[in-house]
Amino acid sequence: MSRRSGILEFAVLGLLRESPMHGYELRKRLNTSLGIFRAFSYGTLYPCLKTLVANGWLIEESSVPPEDTPAVPLTGRRAKIVYRLTAEGKEHFEELLSQTGPDAYEDEHFAARFAFFGQTSRDVRMRVLEGRRSRLEERLEKMRASLARTRERLDDYTLELQRHGMESVEREVRWLNELIESERSGRHRRTGQDGSPQQGTSGEKDDLPRSREDSRPDSSDDTAT
Repeated sequence: MSRRSGILEFAVLGLLRESPMHGYELRKRLNTSLGIFRAFSYGTLYPCLKTLVANGWLIEESSVPPEDTPAVPLTGRRAKIVYRLTAEGKEHFEELLSQTGPDAYEDEHFAARFAFFGQTSRDVRMRVLEGRRSRLEERLEKMRASLARTRERLDDYTLELQRHGMESVEREVRWLNELIESERSGRHRRTGQDGSPQQGTSGEKDDLPRSREDSRPDSSDDTAT
């Protein structure tokens, strides 16, 4: 399984843990809540859903009205398939949430993990945040060393591009420092009796530093298929 498909499966399981959805709803949520999936299509989503169903982590349910419901003309519209997380799927997702290996620190995987921090225990959040910070500090050190070696050979525009990249990494490191300090000082909200956060929507990050621009809804007018 590729890293990209693994991230998508993780995100789908996380969204369906909140509530059952059909494919169109899932795609819209992935586009708006997790910007890393903004460009993906139904051709990517449905094979992922089929794999999750085959693994026993999801079940498909038809949204056809009960037989005793008064008939309404459908004008050619098809009933939608609703995807629901199974008990095995929930267990698998919780196992994925607990993982804090190197993949959790990479750019796309970290964005997906962070979107579900509201469902993640505090100790795991800390390990992921600290791992991400360490990864970026290593990246920043390499960028500075590279710039020092090549500065005299770069034209003004390439030099500005290098500086822009460094400034972006520096901003994220400062943002991570703020998040880590918030976790350590216990300024985080809605925790359960065991100290882990209560389940909520993936977009809820109350009391977190707001140094990043919120994702905006996709303006494309998708239609269900």
